[in-house]
Amino acid sequence: MKRTPLYDVHNKLNAKMVEFHDYLMPLQYGSIIDEHLQVRKAAGLFDISHMGRFEVSGAGAFPLIQHLITNDASRLAVNQAIYSPLCNEQGGFIDDILVYKRNENRFLLVVNSSNTVKDLEWFQRHAPCYQPVKIANVTEQTSLIALQGPHSGHILETALNQPIGRLQTFYADEFAWDGVLLTVSRTGYTGEDGFEIWADANHAVKLWDVIMNSGERDGLKPAGLGSRNTLRLEACLLLYGNDMDETVTPLETTASWTVKFDKGDFIGREALLRQRECGLARKLVGFEMIDRGIPRHDYPVFLGSEAVGRVTSGSFSPSTNKNVGLCLIQSQAAQTGNEIHIQIRDNKYKARIVKTPFYTREITHGHKYTK
Repeated sequence: MKRTPLYDVHNKLNAKMVEFHDYLMPLQYGSIIDEHLQVRKAAGLFDISHMGRFEVSGAGAFPLIQHLITNDASRLAVNQAIYSPLCNEQGGFIDDILVYKRNENRFLLVVNSSNTVKDLEWFQRHAPCYQPVKIANVTEQTSLIALQGPHSGHILETALNQPIGRLQTFYADEFAWDGVLLTVSRTGYTGEDGFEIWADANHAVKLWDVIMNSGERDGLKPAGLGSRNTLRLEACLLLYGNDMDETVTPLETTASWTVKFDKGDFIGREALLRQRECGLARKLVGFEMIDRGIPRHDYPVFLGSEAVGRVTSGSFSPSTNKNVGLCLIQSQAAQTGNEIHIQIRDNKYKARIVKTPFYTREITHGHKYTK
């Protein structure tokens, strides 16, 4: 199993470590619910160094990326980031990624840890048509730390003694700290204001400690994968392997807005155009449980006596005190307000389709799906 540069820190904090996509990662340090609520009311610090990180550079970098993503990278200003699916020829998700434009010929990518090898091979497969281009996997040489929550801006400015607060949502910049350059972006995966910090792997432990010490007065606590999942679900942020995979298209999910048909050709465009023209057979929608019961991934969904789909993600929502979930179901069953049933083991439990997200804060800094 792989270990992030912060593995020893997690052990010292008595984290419960679990296997997660070839890494040993902290699931929780105490209570998942407490960590979740701490992020909502103050701040939480996450080790997300398991996420894949690529640097794509050269004159062919932009046209390569533009051909592989469904979103439109031509709209990016220098230091701006964009969220986008990568699709196969059938329009299914290969992955969903973040693309950062550092300059005209240099881009940074963050990809899902489960897809790092697959994504790298996908980029390398298409790179020969866009030379000169260099694709570097910098995952092992760097660390990635996420500081999330309403107090995160003040905490990070104090910790780094830098004007971090001037960053706009979905923008990044470099800041000097401890003799090195950090890349800091105002992005996240929790629905709260927040930042993600790239650093050299050798500086990860010191950076973590400085941020934790700086944020102690503001209520900063470490947070693990468990709360990261419940936080992203409340904000209806998709999880690869649960809410989408290579058999699911962006048009069927809440990421349909990322498909920019007018930008020109991209991989999956023709299949997605056909799907749009023919109409969607299924949709990803949110639901709240009426009966007591917690929905989980792959539980069957019924409308009346008819099986109409499956749960993709589900959990107790600490911010709303409800059991909620996302489900991929037949379009004719997906109207808001419809009463459905979730099969949990041998019984069926009532639920209702509702508008999403389940949780929204007043200011949307750091929302992964900011348009």
